[in-house]
Order: sequence, then structure tokens, then C-alpha cells
Amino acid sequence: MAVLDVLADGLGKPAARLRARWFSSPLPAWLDAWLAALLLWLPERWRAVLRSTDSRLWLLPAGDGNWTLRSGNDQDGYSEIAVASGSTLSLTQWPLDRARWLLLPAPAVLRRELRLPLAAADRLRDLLRHQIDRETPFTADQVAFDARVLGRDDSGKQIRVALVVLPLATLNTHVAAANAIGGGLRGVDVADKDGHPLGLNLLPSTQREHRRDPTVQLNLLLLAISVIALFYAGWQSLDNRREAVAALTAEVETQRTAARQSAALRKRLDDAVEGASFLAQARSERPRVIDLLNDLSERLPDGTWLERLNIADRRVIVVGYSDQASALVARLQQSPHLGAPALAGSLQPDPRSGRDRFTITAEATISAGGAKP
Repeated sequence: MAVLDVLADGLGKPAARLRARWFSSPLPAWLDAWLAALLLWLPERWRAVLRSTDSRLWLLPAGDGNWTLRSGNDQDGYSEIAVASGSTLSLTQWPLDRARWLLLPAPAVLRRELRLPLAAADRLRDLLRHQIDRETPFTADQVAFDARVLGRDDSGKQIRVALVVLPLATLNTHVAAANAIGGGLRGVDVADKDGHPLGLNLLPSTQREHRRDPTVQLNLLLLAISVIALFYAGWQSLDNRREAVAALTAEVETQRTAARQSAALRKRLDDAVEGASFLAQARSERPRVIDLLNDLSERLPDGTWLERLNIADRRVIVVGYSDQASALVARLQQSPHLGAPALAGSLQPDPRSGRDRFTITAEATISAGGAKP
């Protein structure tokens, strides 16, 4: 309620329309019930602190020029101080930093309950201004008026509005008497049958005391600090995420480089192993030359010498001179290192040495133990 009153004072008609729409909806009752249920879960001391949100001081006429100063709220009760006629309130009793209101009794005003269309909530005050002369014996210029939306009717198509009217002459009399006691007023409200304020303000805006709340600047500063802190926290979180992404990207790139180097080393190792296997296989498929030479030395007769020995892969060609050339093939057939020895061409006598020049071809065989060239 206090928030809506402040908005109505500062924003005028837009806030009044907002206030009318708010009270015409079921939200206020639901919100009050919800808050009351939440308060039941708190300790009594905390509930007292949270309920003490109304900072207004009320000045009530008590008759014969006397007054009653009231403070407190509906839940925790009110404390009242009697003020005699002609007295002046001190700053301790009537502090400037609290909203000061005049609370008139219900018989002092004229109250009417009206039923209006839902669309009237947007321009409630302008519409009621034209209804005053129909509902009261006064014109709109002769009275101060305000209205409170009580809710919707049973059909849900209309709103129930309580119109409160007070002649300006009566209002000015009460306001002047209240100002003489303690100074300017923030508003004038009317008490219901139980003595609680209706939530109105009959005081014209030109006569209302507008004091700047000393906590507004502090609250704005705290709000600005909160927004800056929230922005900084978000920016810092984003910056931390960027740094984490950059570090992760660098680590991934390092791992990729190491993986590429490992793949290159593995390829070189595979090539080396494959080459070594190829060489080992090639060596295993070639005859042992030393064994072949030893065998030829043992099987060739003393009157034989070699001019040329050619080993190409596994083909062996032996060229030389011998006085027993016709018997060489038979000797070499017994060699375990030569297979299918045969003369290539005919024997050619050599007149200088008196021996026959021969050419024998054979196939080299490989021993079971492998070979070393």
C-alpha cells in the first residue's frame, strides 16, 4: 500500500490507473495470504521486524480540539499519545523523516459504493469527477475525493468502487488545525469502522508535503553498486571462461603436435623395421659365399684354377682352366651348395697352358641355417 501511495504521488494518473487495476484484481488478497503463510515459518522477533514496515504517523481528531498521535501497524498493534488542544508536537513525537498523515473518522466523510465497468479502472478518477454531482449534493470543485477499488462483482464484468467525498471547507479546517500542531502533512485518509485506514489520500497534491527521503540516495547508490558488482561478476566469469578455453585450446594443440611427432616416429620405426626385415629376408634367400668358395676349393682338382666366379642372385657362373674339365661337372653335382651344374658351351683347349677352358653354370642353394653375404 505504501509503495502504491508513493507511486501515485510521483507519477500521478498513470500510477493511479495502475493502483486501480491492482486493487480490482484478486492478487492483493492472494499476496496477503501468501505472505502471512510465509511469516508463520519465521521466529516471532523476525516477524515483528518484517511487519513493521509502515513508517507513517497518524494524527486523529479526538474532539474538543484534542488530538491523538498514533504509530504502529495492524499486526503488532498501535501506540497512541494524547495531544491536548493548542499543544505543539516535538520532533521526537513528530519526526520529519516519517510520513505524517491525518486520519479522519468515518462519519466526517460521505461514502458511496459504485459499480462501474472494468474499462473504467484506467480512468477511474476522471470518471468519478463527473459522478460526484450525481451521487452527492456537491460539485467536483467543492470537494476533495478519492476512490478505492474493492474488487469485482459476482459477475466479474464490473468493479466495485468506494467513493469517498469530503467538502473542501471541512478538509481545510482539519488540515489547518493539524498543521498548527506539528507541521505539514503527507496525506489525509479516512478510518473504517474498525479504525483502520482505508488507503486513500484526500489531500490535494498541491497541499501535500513532499520531503526527500534521506535513504533514497543511499539506496540508489547501493543499487548502482549492486548493478556494477553484478556486471563485473558476469564479466569476470566470462573472462575466466575465455581464459579456460584458450588454455584448453593450447593444451589440445600441444597434444596434437605431440601426436603428430609420435606418428612420424612410429612411421620411421615401421619403415626401419620393414627395411630390416627385407634385408634379413634377402640375406636369408642368398647363399653363403664363403661356404660356396670353400666347397669349390675342396671339390676342384689341383690342376684346376678359376679365371672368374660370378654369383648373380642364385645363378653361379664358374669360368676357369683344368686338365680334368670333363670331370668337373660330376664333382660339382655332389656339392650341397650347387644345384644342376652343367657346362655352358664346349670345352676350349688352351695351347699355352695345355688345359681346357670351361664355363660351368649352376644354381646356388641355401643352407637351413641362413646365409651371410
